[in-house]
Amino acid sequence: MQRVYDFLRRHPTGVDVFWAVFLFGINLAGLISTADSPTPPDEAPGAVLGVPSVVASLLLALVVALRRRVPERMLVLATVVGLAQVALDVPVMLVNFAMLVIVYTVAADGAGWASRFALVVGLAAAPVSILRWPEPDQTVVRQALFIVFLMVPFALAWVLGDSIRTRRAYLAQLEERAARLEREREAQAKVAVAAERARIARELHDVVAHNVSVMVVQADGAAYVLDAAPDQARKALETISGTGRQALAEMRRLLGVLRTGEPEESGEYVPQPDVEQLGELVEQCRTAGLPVDFKVEGTPRPLPSGVELTAYRIVQEALTNTRKHGGPNAGASVRLVYFDDGLGLLVEDDGKGAPHELYEDGGADGRGHGMIGMRERVGMVGGTLDAGPRPGGGFRISVLLPLKPAH
Repeated sequence: MQRVYDFLRRHPTGVDVFWAVFLFGINLAGLISTADSPTPPDEAPGAVLGVPSVVASLLLALVVALRRRVPERMLVLATVVGLAQVALDVPVMLVNFAMLVIVYTVAADGAGWASRFALVVGLAAAPVSILRWPEPDQTVVRQALFIVFLMVPFALAWVLGDSIRTRRAYLAQLEERAARLEREREAQAKVAVAAERARIARELHDVVAHNVSVMVVQADGAAYVLDAAPDQARKALETISGTGRQALAEMRRLLGVLRTGEPEESGEYVPQPDVEQLGELVEQCRTAGLPVDFKVEGTPRPLPSGVELTAYRIVQEALTNTRKHGGPNAGASVRLVYFDDGLGLLVEDDGKGAPHELYEDGGADGRGHGMIGMRERVGMVGGTLDAGPRPGGGFRISVLLPLKPAH
């Protein structure tokens, strides 16, 4: 049964043609039977079998057959046939049921003007028919009541069709809204994935850039003093080993996030660094050969994890840039200031400074990603960052991180 229903839904015109042929056949049989039986003198004359009635029957059957393909044109055709029946004195036949069908169809599927025109034509059909072929011996009141009675089916057909149109529009709106919400959810998911990937990329950059630069400096130093000072070379190799293990631990943590999509909770992964570990970071840089003056001002207190991680990564990136661009004799200073409503960072060096395009335009050919990452980190927590060359030489990075989250 379901297959039959699906087949009929896929072939609506075929269904309409079937009913059109059926209606034409029933109407033709009625015309033939009427032609064989005489009309009593006290009854109104009915439609007789002839060319006008057969042509009108064919055209009205065509209206039923093509009502869903070209509803507006079939409405006009049905109106023309009805007017021709009035002009040629072809009384109402069974096939005139097509008028009800086309009124419903246009109200449900036709254009707005056609729907309004169908309502007017449908309501006018009954009074025109009664006035053209009045019932004998009927009072005016009874004729008026009969006209109203015949107008009701046309009004109901139009109301039913219009309600179907409204329901379809409502369902279409719901489907469009559901599709739009689905697209928005997909877009939000893509944005979240992109943001997470950007965060992990920044983390990897900070880990790799800092630790690898320390390892390179220590390896160069160990190679230089390998023969003259074996103890210093051994100490440099130990620093390389410890730095490498630290880098591997942080990379495992980030890769664990990529694999599971969940925050690190297992003891296998190291926790996120915070401002308390800045002392270890500074000491690591000193061991790598970069003199760093580190001071804390204000009263230390617990801060939001996002602020602490941002502060640590900014100091890490700034000291890494000093080793890269400051020159062999550069020194740096780090100031960490606790305010009532925020955390201040000031990282300065007395080296030759970074090229202008690295801190102003983000760099070219893959360079300058560290400054871009710093600005993104600061922006995520609602802070401000000022970076540029110092008046007396070197480079300066000033950051203010608020304690309230960005909105």
